[in-house]
Amino acid sequence: MNSKALRKKFLDFFAKRGHTVVPSSSLIPTDSTVLFTTAGMQQFIPFLSGKVKPPHPKACSCQKCFRTDDIDEVGDKFHHTFFEMLGNWSFGDYFKEGAIEFALEFLIKECRIPKERLCFTIFKGEERLPRDVQSLKIWQKQGIPKEKIWEFGTKENLWGPVGKTGPCGPCSEIHYDQTLTPCKRGKNCGPNCDCERFVEIWNLVFMEYNKNGKGEYESLAQKNIDTGIGFERLTAVLQEKDSDYETDLFLPLLEKIEEFSGKKYKDFVKEFRIISDHTRGAVFLIAEGIFPSNLERGYVLRRVLRRAIRYGKTLNLPENFLIPLTQKVIEIYRDIYPEIKSKETDILTVLQKEEEKFEKTLERGLAQFARLLKSKIILPAEGHGAKTIEGKEVFDLYQSFGFPLELTRELVREKGLEVDEKGFFEAQKKHQEISKSGAEKKFGGHDIEKIKDEESKIKMTKLHTATHLLHQALREVLGEHAKQMGSDINTERLRFDFSHSQKMSEEELRKVEALLNQKIKEDLEVKKEEMDYEEALKSGALAFFKEKYPEKVSVYSINNWSKEICAGPHVKRTGELGHFKIIKEESCQAGVRRIKAILE
Repeated sequence: MNSKALRKKFLDFFAKRGHTVVPSSSLIPTDSTVLFTTAGMQQFIPFLSGKVKPPHPKACSCQKCFRTDDIDEVGDKFHHTFFEMLGNWSFGDYFKEGAIEFALEFLIKECRIPKERLCFTIFKGEERLPRDVQSLKIWQKQGIPKEKIWEFGTKENLWGPVGKTGPCGPCSEIHYDQTLTPCKRGKNCGPNCDCERFVEIWNLVFMEYNKNGKGEYESLAQKNIDTGIGFERLTAVLQEKDSDYETDLFLPLLEKIEEFSGKKYKDFVKEFRIISDHTRGAVFLIAEGIFPSNLERGYVLRRVLRRAIRYGKTLNLPENFLIPLTQKVIEIYRDIYPEIKSKETDILTVLQKEEEKFEKTLERGLAQFARLLKSKIILPAEGHGAKTIEGKEVFDLYQSFGFPLELTRELVREKGLEVDEKGFFEAQKKHQEISKSGAEKKFGGHDIEKIKDEESKIKMTKLHTATHLLHQALREVLGEHAKQMGSDINTERLRFDFSHSQKMSEEELRKVEALLNQKIKEDLEVKKEEMDYEEALKSGALAFFKEKYPEKVSVYSINNWSKEICAGPHVKRTGELGHFKIIKEESCQAGVRRIKAILE
């Protein structure tokens, strides 16, 4: 069964059984406490918690997901950054018995998986929560023998919540037995054994509890079902493949890499898998409006791209090899997720620019790393050498060559050495403190106290307030992906850098100008408040700078239209600014545009 047929079969199966088919939500969740959508249930949390009445009692979906905690595991048979999750939900409708019956029917009757290939797990009871006897009885009622049902604790069979609080509960997992042959552990070889005999393919979560802020489990008034199938894993099982990477989801990418490198997948398994996974993940992140940067989601994107480029280098792949791989990813998914096809130009542009940018520093960085390594490697003829790369040296690689800690750690471990990570963070903190002390009295790249001319101070203060108005106007015209990436102000003009992948049209520039001048005309109050940093974020204040903010921050609000954390000076009312005019819009770097503007 190919992957497209499997997606359709799953959604059709549950639609015929009264479930509403719900489209995948964005990879960027509405919950600000998590970076990405990591599970199919995230869009349903308000329904699962009972806070919001669901529009339908049962639902199913195929959800786009992205997880960062498994990045270092990518390269094995089953781990990925981007992946898809098939799931079905019940909001106070059916519970354990219904979920178990549906799961068995789908796997055995629809997918034709032999029952003897399946093993099951239940929650054995921990953390003052009871053993899931009910699930045990239901599985046995369905003809599953006791020896096929394994019991585990909190780590394996208590699910959730997403974040620190929220709906959660015991779960029952379904594992596929790949070999039917125990490892050296004999009778103790079962689900979760590290011999890789078993692959988890479906997790049935029985949401009975809500975990509160004190870490206590309270009973939910409404019991819910939340299930998730690892789509790539089930595809591998049904295509009788040993790994997700050998299915129709990845084979076209592996074949492309073979074609470009002149090397065989079987000889460079880890490298091929990392490149194909990270390229796929990057495509879906960029399609969401995420661009490479040193912050949050942009940092994750940059990390997976640079890791793919680095492994491409080890295979001697040609320049811009990401472009044809990206086109192949789009070809595989364009019918399922049309947004990646519609944003193909943006995706290719961002990837090409990031690849070109990193290529320039990669060779110099690798050369520097080789020199560093030569002084550390244990050479029998030259004494003992050192087993650890100092933190300051690792930070210098990051600062000078854009090598993130994760990349250096990977390079170092391949040589049997270790990184002094504590020293790295100490060096980073020291650098930040130096940067911060130099920036405390500055705004827009200039020290306001050193400007003796009062008229110049007033001009720069006005331009600084104008950057806040410009920021919000760009977000309204272009979308919320337009985030401040830097700014500079002198006595004549402002310069504002923001995340956006393409040249702004004349119409967009006119809209921004008109909107901003309207806010100036309205003579809005510019209000300053002092509050805790976390409180400021919760209030909706924007914060996009690299410096670490202090516990207490200043928040400037412009009539509830613009709200940002800022340490610079501002005018009292927008009417003081005059007329705003954009004089230039241009590219700054990959995925970042620059506007220069004046006040007349």
